[in-house]
Amino acid sequence: MGGIKKFAKREPVLIAAFAAMLVSMAAVPPGPEYLGYIDLRVLCLLFCLMAVIAGLQFCNLFFILAQRLLTGRRRIRTVAALLALLPFFTSMVVTNDVALITFVPFAILVMSTIGRGDLLIWVIVMQTVAANLGSMATPVGNPQNLFLYAHYGLSAGEFFGTALPLTIMSFVLVVLMSLRVPKTGIEVRFPSEYRVESPKRLALYGLLFALCLLSVFRVLHYGILTAVVLASVFVSDRRLLSKVDYGLLLTFVCFFVFAGNIGVISQVRQLLGGWLKENALLTAVASSQVISNVPASVLLSGFTENWKCLLAGTNLGGLGTLIASLASLISFKFYIRVPGAKPLRYLGVFTLLNILGLLVLVPPAFLIV
Repeated sequence: MGGIKKFAKREPVLIAAFAAMLVSMAAVPPGPEYLGYIDLRVLCLLFCLMAVIAGLQFCNLFFILAQRLLTGRRRIRTVAALLALLPFFTSMVVTNDVALITFVPFAILVMSTIGRGDLLIWVIVMQTVAANLGSMATPVGNPQNLFLYAHYGLSAGEFFGTALPLTIMSFVLVVLMSLRVPKTGIEVRFPSEYRVESPKRLALYGLLFALCLLSVFRVLHYGILTAVVLASVFVSDRRLLSKVDYGLLLTFVCFFVFAGNIGVISQVRQLLGGWLKENALLTAVASSQVISNVPASVLLSGFTENWKCLLAGTNLGGLGTLIASLASLISFKFYIRVPGAKPLRYLGVFTLLNILGLLVLVPPAFLIV
């Protein structure tokens, strides 16, 4: 029972996705058409990206970048802004989840080192908002972007034409949030200096990441990419295979089946189709608040060809509730482990900044999409 409880806490979305899949299977019995529900290309790309990014983490690449940016005499406002902008930009290439897993603990270390624990909640919430918004800039920034890019067969021009204006506004929003932090001067020093563990491996993972991007943009077939990544990882460092989030891959499989089954139920098609036709952007934002933005993108994509509203809505929909983007739960879990943590205060600040973000970004999104 203890193992089951731990698994439930670690993979709540997978359990919910599995339950939803079972319910849908009661309405639409299993058959050969189930194989057509599953997007193998998306699963392979996700696997490759997660393995390669884990390799880059092992090389300490992101910690080295952060140390070089922060070390020295700084204003506390500058430190807070940099701590937020690090996940904003890195999430564009390593996903919002990985950016927060990397930089939230780093922020806790920095704020405790300079004795400004009073600003920790604000900084971590800023990081969370920044990672969720920055990740919308690229197809590899988060799982729903990768799925939508593949599902609708988008070109790079189509994707970036929609995502970049929202990303620029998001950048301005994050910078404005940092202005609340005072200008007090501080000295940032770290107890030890991070170094590249293996330059050769760093070069290898950098090359593999470039191949991942070529595959995302359909220059390289995903089957070839998967074979190359598997062979390279198996030879260079098999530990990376244990760092892949297989729970996320299984979650996608469950939602592929669920969305496929729901799509053949005429009553549901009419209901969701009506909502999406009325206002696809708000439907995507609202759905994300309840089931999170990744499953919302998979579910709603079966009922509309309005990819622009779906792309903008599920990305902006990552703001709002704590489950709107699963990456937000990562930050919360890190914070509550801090001695003297104040979860209710954290949730209050989190809700305030997320609602502010929605109010600022959703109206102009209507003009863009």
